[in-house]
Amino acid sequence: MRSPDPSTVRIDGPWAHRDIYANGIRLHVAETGEGPLVLMLHGFGEFWWSWRHQLTALGDAGFRAVAVDLRGYGDSDKPPRGYDGWTLSGDIAGLIKALGERRAHLVGHGWGGLLGWTVAGLHPRLVRSVSALSAPHPLALRREIRRTMLRGRRANQARAFGELFTAQLPIAPERRLTRDDAALIEARMRRLAGPQWTYQPEFAAAVRNFRDAALVTGVAHSAMEYYRWAVRSQVRTEGRRFAEAMSRRVRLPVLLLHGALDPAVLARTMTASTGWIAGRHQWASLPDSGHYPHQEKPDAVNQLLKGFLTAG
Repeated sequence: MRSPDPSTVRIDGPWAHRDIYANGIRLHVAETGEGPLVLMLHGFGEFWWSWRHQLTALGDAGFRAVAVDLRGYGDSDKPPRGYDGWTLSGDIAGLIKALGERRAHLVGHGWGGLLGWTVAGLHPRLVRSVSALSAPHPLALRREIRRTMLRGRRANQARAFGELFTAQLPIAPERRLTRDDAALIEARMRRLAGPQWTYQPEFAAAVRNFRDAALVTGVAHSAMEYYRWAVRSQVRTEGRRFAEAMSRRVRLPVLLLHGALDPAVLARTMTASTGWIAGRHQWASLPDSGHYPHQEKPDAVNQLLKGFLTAG
């Protein structure tokens, strides 16, 4: 098995790569444009490049668009600890300040979207708005998983998000993720994406980059630690404290964006998030899109984001 150098994720394009020190670690970002800060947070098994379409579109639309490699991913630091909600949200809060900004629009997909919700809950003064793509509020996700855990297959969020539980084993999930040059990354993306995208040449190019990024030393372990804390914290005091802190309703503009064919995050779970929103919110469902709407339907997502961010 090959282990690419972390610098391989610094893909050239109409953006600048920078290293920013925040919350005690080094975070790699790609950025373009000038204006209000839009900070984009990627999902599981990915890296900043997930936002390639949005970096250029938002930069051209008058925003300072920044996509970060989250802790443990890409060319950011990969410490053995710090994958809890408190520390991860501190990374993003520190990054906003280190970028010289007072507030940011947060755009997150999957785990990055869950983190966006968390930053809004724990550091609301630093956030202008939250755009959550395939990412329900953490407590909405927890409620739906608990509610459906013992039910059948139909509309079952617990089964749909089953990898949350398979990641709890030691060592084996990391080995499975990196086996055969991270073939699991491609299999997962094919399973979760809408079928239209998987037949396009752009999908094959995306998969190659994500597989390479997953093989960077330390990424597999870090990625699994996100899942492990999410489950194990449920029986710890820190988990109860986290739930209490996140129970406060978000008084910021929120965009909920969902792929109608997403098999991992069910529409019911996304709409349940409105129970934790006290401010303006907008719902959008994209037909023919699966779990990766920003990559599958970039033009439609870019239009939605530009309209929402401009209004907010």
